[in-house]
Amino acid sequence: MQRRDFLSAAAALSAAGLSAPAAFLSITADAADLKRLGNAEAFSYAALKGQARGLAAQPYKSHTGELPKEVAALDWDQYQALQFRNDHALWGEDELRFKAKFFHLGLFFKSPVKMYEIENGQASAIAYDPAMFDYGKSGVNGKKLPKDLGFAGFRLNFHTDDTRDVAAFLGASYFRAVGGEWQYGLSARGLAIDCGNSTPEEFPNFTSYWLERPAKDSNTLTIYALLDSPSTAGAYRFLLTPGGTLVMDIDAALYPRKPIERLGIAPCTSMYQTGENDHRMANDWRPEIHDSDGLCMNTGSGEWIWRPLNNPRNLRFNAYQDESPRGFGLLQRDRDFDHYQDDGVFYDRRPSLWVEPKAGWGKGSVQLVEIPTADETFDNIVAFWNPAKKPQPGDELLFGYRLYWGAKMPSSPPNAICVATRTGLGGVVGRPRAYFSWRFAIDFAGGDLPLISGKAKVEAMVSVSRGKVEITSARPLDSIRGYRAMFDLVPPDDGVAPIDIRVYLTANGQPMTETWLYQYTPPPKEERKLV
Repeated sequence: MQRRDFLSAAAALSAAGLSAPAAFLSITADAADLKRLGNAEAFSYAALKGQARGLAAQPYKSHTGELPKEVAALDWDQYQALQFRNDHALWGEDELRFKAKFFHLGLFFKSPVKMYEIENGQASAIAYDPAMFDYGKSGVNGKKLPKDLGFAGFRLNFHTDDTRDVAAFLGASYFRAVGGEWQYGLSARGLAIDCGNSTPEEFPNFTSYWLERPAKDSNTLTIYALLDSPSTAGAYRFLLTPGGTLVMDIDAALYPRKPIERLGIAPCTSMYQTGENDHRMANDWRPEIHDSDGLCMNTGSGEWIWRPLNNPRNLRFNAYQDESPRGFGLLQRDRDFDHYQDDGVFYDRRPSLWVEPKAGWGKGSVQLVEIPTADETFDNIVAFWNPAKKPQPGDELLFGYRLYWGAKMPSSPPNAICVATRTGLGGVVGRPRAYFSWRFAIDFAGGDLPLISGKAKVEAMVSVSRGKVEITSARPLDSIRGYRAMFDLVPPDDGVAPIDIRVYLTANGQPMTETWLYQYTPPPKEERKLV
């Protein structure tokens, strides 16, 4: 599966505002029980880890190309016609707080996934049954498909609204969730391998899922998954709790088959096309188009960092060294509808995603990959943790972390935060420009900024890796009860090598804001217009 194919499909299925899962609704079938395959077997997470370890000791076996031709050849409209019948939902008639519904294989989702239900410590396989689906105008005759066909993935409903999803697991190791605004946006993955590398990226698959029957009044659902790829096998446990901020408590055990150059733990995948700071692709009537507007990091030392996202001309890779980070994530801080004007997919409601390690992860780096895109259906942003020690065959790598999905994150900087980053041509208004410079205007709000008196000396502390900084200022911005830092950057030459920038505000020498990081790529000489 190629990144563009899968993510374009997933994003396009989001056009109605609730992603692919919400479109798969049908109530035309008679009620029926889910079929089971074979006898139930004892199940535990320890046994699943043993299964993953054993799998890693064997050569990788791909399951692509195993679909019947009539399923593998489905086009977009045909696949859309395949609708799950709601009355076949797992636990649909059991008065529990969760229901699970399944995705059919086809289109870009060609890797069969096995599904199991766990009850009282016993796991039973759930058989593919054509009665689960309304095939509509898909051209598929479900009765002629193999009984062991499998599924593409599943989605979950919570008792508060059984027509809208709280989460969906679909494609490779991708999954999504919503917070209180019921809006899908960015995705997470079980694992990323060689993302942003010079070699092709590898996309591990969740090949099997186990859904544990929840207690009658439980608000938490436990999900297990087996991961497999040419480079590694793994066992995952998810404890999913819906809410205004949906929480996933995750444990992962990885068993490499071979050395891995770049391992991505807790990958977050999002889309950034254009925004206040990046107008390279600003050819749409909407002023901003993005699922996330920045990478936020809380380092092991306690520093809070905000890195606005970009849609670069060429693939851009950055690594932020750290030891035992307290958290990181791709956030959608700007939640003002007026800044997007999109009343179809509502970018102002897209959830943020925060990764919180449950224990020290040691030395490594938060890595950010930004890929050029001209299309909002292509997720072009990836952020993940990369351990300093490269995985080797025979290793057992254990990672525990929590994912938070929603508008509000579990922790936030104690100081003021960046609420807007704007850029444009530099220079002094009313004076002819003698040379090229680029203007940065950074707005900070919150923290103790409203308490600063007019007598305090507020300064913008600006440092750059190359070039000259001029016309620096920091002044009150009453509209946000904050401050605006502003400066021009003059590139040192005609080259297009990236320039790293670091900014924060002080009041009488005391830091008052989080640290703002940016990577600016000067345009080629022929594009450096002075008017």
